[in-house]
Amino acid sequence: MAVYGYARVSTTGQNLDVQLKALSDCDHIFREKVSGASKSRPELDNLLESLHPGDVVVVTKLCRLARNTRHLLEIVEYFDEQEVSLKILNLGIDTKTSTGRLMLTLIGAVAAFERSLLLERQAEGIALAKAKGRYTGRKATAQEKSEEIASLDAEGHSKQEIAEMLNISRTSVYRILRANKDCK
Repeated sequence: MAVYGYARVSTTGQNLDVQLKALSDCDHIFREKVSGASKSRPELDNLLESLHPGDVVVVTKLCRLARNTRHLLEIVEYFDEQEVSLKILNLGIDTKTSTGRLMLTLIGAVAAFERSLLLERQAEGIALAKAKGRYTGRKATAQEKSEEIASLDAEGHSKQEIAEMLNISRTSVYRILRANKDCK
């Protein structure tokens, strides 16, 4: 039996130190700096591939693991198939127990509800600011580099290399290449 920790922050400017300290008793810690909304989380994928029956996955907070309730339930179902349990430190939840499973499902649903309320309030605030002429949005930096992205891709550079060379996200590289392909 191994105990694996998973630590994640959303941006490169954020720090993993608090999570790493809380997970210090784990045998191995998978860590990454990527948005929770991203479907591409290589370290989470590596963690999932490393699991064996009897292992335990520990996270400091539920939001560090899953991007929404459906994703959470998919991960927990995978853990069940692998006979792996999940511990969420700040909530005191352990999915080895029936109560822990129930609490996890309820908390996941509440978290998704809160997130949708937050997004609604944010959209309302942006609409109000736009109506008053105070909101123009963020400048699309990656779009301005679409020709460079296409050129580097044609030269055979990997998506990760392109992102690093142009100081943009790998997701932006994929999105722009896909948009360029769809336009042709």
